[in-house]
Amino acid sequence: MEPGVEELMPRLLPVGDWDLAEDFDPTVPPRTPQEYLKRVQIEAARCPDVVVAKIDPRKLKKKQTVNISISGCQPAPEGYSPTLRWQQQQVANFSAVRQSLNKHRNHWRSQHLDSNVIMPKSEDEEGWKKFCLGERIHSEIDALPNDENIGIDYMKVGFPPLLSIVSRMNQATVTSVLEYLISWFGEKKFTPELGRWLYALLACLEKPLLPEAHSLIRQLARRCSEVRVMEENKNEEQISALNLIICLVSRYFDQRDLADEPS
Repeated sequence: MEPGVEELMPRLLPVGDWDLAEDFDPTVPPRTPQEYLKRVQIEAARCPDVVVAKIDPRKLKKKQTVNISISGCQPAPEGYSPTLRWQQQQVANFSAVRQSLNKHRNHWRSQHLDSNVIMPKSEDEEGWKKFCLGERIHSEIDALPNDENIGIDYMKVGFPPLLSIVSRMNQATVTSVLEYLISWFGEKKFTPELGRWLYALLACLEKPLLPEAHSLIRQLARRCSEVRVMEENKNEEQISALNLIICLVSRYFDQRDLADEPS
């Protein structure tokens, strides 16, 4: 370090040479506090002024930023805006579901899962998409072979959000799976399987919301409003499901700026 620069910097560790023994060797472990402080000074003086980190871009996660938009939801199509009474009833029903789930969580968690139910690890995005939606929806397969003797193949049609399954999911997993499904929904159509899982995950989401969960559910409500507007056939059942999710996000989770104006 240049003498002029050193004079301008405060000496946080003012240790003089007279504090050290004559045989002081900075390459060996310090034997006294004075030797330790002196060694720190020497190492600090050898540090470069600018350090450039070597980053391997292959090790960076694909999703590192969270884009938060303050825009609201798109209005419901004419004639499909839910009434305030309907919204209040849905919030009450949802609250009762959450209370029941919390009350009986330990019971359902203790129930044995069938041998074919293998829950993916929290970080397995593709595994969870297939687990929740099934190979038919996730892989966009038009139809599956119909064999009445085989029964239901949940790996193909997706597992429903059974209480014995969702009760085993901690908050980190709930948030991760919610993120995976919202990401999928961002480019795909709304399906009953998706709707059931979104409702179940919202029911498992604890309040107060963490920032990540807060951003996710707002993103979900806006996406629901976009799909609702684009619904060509005005399928009442599907619009009602989209209305329900928007209602829960806005009125139960207190995102009132996203709420539908009562018709």
